Amino acid sequence: LMQLVESGGGSVQAGGSLNLSCEASEYSYCMAWFRQGPGKEREGVAAINIGRGNRGGLTYYDDSVKGRFTISQDNAKRMMYLQMNGLKPEDSAMYYCAARRTYCSGVHDADSYLFWGQGTQVTVSS
Repeated sequence: LMQLVESGGGSVQAGGSLNLSCEASEYSYCMAWFRQGPGKEREGVAAINIGRGNRGGLTYYDDSVKGRFTISQDNAKRMMYLQMNGLKPEDSAMYYCAARRTYCSGVHDADSYLFWGQGTQVTVSS
């Protein structure tokens, strides 16, 4: 059973930055960040292919964060990161780390990911 643990959330003023981290207990082919606000559906933020080969490192972003957020990974450390810059109040949500054992070709729906972390809260004030 793969375990994922997120960290790095917090409170920040609009325009500020946060760097989220996710540590995985096992390797995977694709990892992603999702977020969910109160009463809202869980939505995909960004995804990255982890596996070695020519798909490794390919990234995908939701249009709402493209140009502001950057997803990256360190395969040797089984770590994934989300650098969030230019944060907006609408970015406020619980952010979740997810993983799956097939390659991604986009962020994909939440139900396509088998493994999830517990979430880390991000709050952006105006």
